[in-house]
Order: sequence, then structure tokens, then C-alpha cells
Amino acid sequence: MTQPLPIESIRDVRAHLAEVVERADREDTPTVITRRGKEVAAVVSIDVLRKYQQWEEREINRIIDERMANRSAGIPIEDVMKETLARSE
Repeated sequence: MTQPLPIESIRDVRAHLAEVVERADREDTPTVITRRGKEVAAVVSIDVLRKYQQWEEREINRIIDERMANRSAGIPIEDVMKETLARSE
């Protein structure tokens, strides 16, 4: 079972940003940042960000390959990209 992520307001994070970055980098623990009680961002390690970007690229390529294999559907690449971007939200 995963532990809940630390959640802090942007104001609190400003007060100890170095600690938040250290936690992400050394402990691999992201911190969720809130503004007016709404989750708006996260501080994650650069490794986590790069892994996400690689996953996203593989997912886009997978969808494109899937759609290209089924050309009879005639789905424009713009629609594929919209679908892919919507999945990442």
C-alpha cells in the first residue's frame, strides 16, 4: 500500500523549498502543492519527470501505430493527438 503524498500550500513550500526539493530528489517523495486549497502542481524528482515523458511518448507512438494499422477508420492525426492529450489529463 502506498503512503499518501505530502500536500502543502504554495506559501508553506516557499518557506522551505530546499527541503521539498531534497525530499523529491533524495527520498523520491513528491510533494503536492496547493493554491487556495486546490491541488495545482507537484515537486517531483527529475527522474520521475523523465520517466513520465518517456511513457507519454511511448503512449503517443502506440496510439499512432494502432491507428495506422487500422487505416480504414480514416481518423485524422489531429484527432489522435487530441485523444492522447486528453488521456494524460
